[in-house]
Amino acid sequence: MIDEHGYRPNVGIILCNRINQVFWARRCAQNGWQFPQGGVRPKESVESAMYRELREEVGLDPSQVGVLGRTRDWLYYDIPDDYRRRNPQTVFRGQKQIWFLLRLHGRDEDVRLDLSDRPEFDSWRWTEYWSVLEDIIDFKREVYKRALAELEPLLLTAPAQD
Repeated sequence: MIDEHGYRPNVGIILCNRINQVFWARRCAQNGWQFPQGGVRPKESVESAMYRELREEVGLDPSQVGVLGRTRDWLYYDIPDDYRRRNPQTVFRGQKQIWFLLRLHGRDEDVRLDLSDRPEFDSWRWTEYWSVLEDIIDFKREVYKRALAELEPLLLTAPAQD
């Protein structure tokens, strides 16, 4: 589902632990690290898409996390030509994302990267909140910076201990 401007609706997930570190995952068979994210299906709410992606990519259920907040509006990024799939029938430019900030209520052992038939990630770690900007691919960096900046006040005011 691509909008009239060429952007695919997508959700991004910033999952934090009790000491405000964030979940950082490596894409399968690659050296690229990122936050979990995924497309919004037709007639699916962004909240439903977020929970679906959380389950598919991280193996967590809604009961194992708390939603601290989300971005107010869509954040956009263009995908460079080298990364786009070629399809002359679409005018695909990139992604528009709503970002969610979640707190893990479960344990590290609850994270399961292998629940999907086609896992997105093969490894993960906790890392410092702003350190992800050093590792994220260039064309996503500005969206990550904007999402982190908008959501950080929610992290700082939410109780760290559950």
